[in-house]
Amino acid sequence: MSAGIPPIKGFLETSFIDWPGKLCAILFVGGCNFRCPFCHNHPLVLAPEGMETIPFAEIMSRLAARKNWLAGICISGGEPTLSPGLPQMIARFKAEGWAIKLDTNGTRPEVLAQLLGDNLLDMVAMDVKTVLEQEKYARCAGGAVDLGAIRESIDLLRESGIPHEFRMTIAPSLHTEEDIVAWTQQFDRSRSRLTLQNFNPRTTLDVRYEKEPGFAPEIFSRLSALIA
Repeated sequence: MSAGIPPIKGFLETSFIDWPGKLCAILFVGGCNFRCPFCHNHPLVLAPEGMETIPFAEIMSRLAARKNWLAGICISGGEPTLSPGLPQMIARFKAEGWAIKLDTNGTRPEVLAQLLGDNLLDMVAMDVKTVLEQEKYARCAGGAVDLGAIRESIDLLRESGIPHEFRMTIAPSLHTEEDIVAWTQQFDRSRSRLTLQNFNPRTTLDVRYEKEPGFAPEIFSRLSALIA
């Protein structure tokens, strides 16, 4: 592994859904400061050290072979901003002409500000857990949350001038219609996009959620209409 580069624990060579309107590759880095009970990437969250690390040179080689038809690279996790070497890794990709999308939970606005200030990002998707109320957010994130940091990251993206979106995975036991309405009242929809994602019960961090269905299609459609 190259010095300073975060350990890469997963790599998908192509995705049609992770960067709206673009075909991209996805890198996954390990570690997260949230314990969302419905998380389906929990091996990356709980035990990344037990997962194989893909050599950075291999990643660069595989990306180079697809340079002519990939539009960019999405860096996801886990929570990428926890990795000290994240700016160095992105700078290496940018030096090769890659556009970069970052997936983040917004808990480290100082890292986000550095990346934005250094013009290292072309798109950001920030996962927001629910309306910005301490008890509700902590329940969705699986522990205490600094809502001040979350708000700071939201403001950074709204003022950044780069494409961005906020994404909220909603589950019947965690989210209500009132939560969705409250979010729209907290933030000007004309300046930022919120995308709802229906909870899909797969292997989850909290096994109890594996038995919980997502919202019925007609209910999810009605909730999505609230933010249209």
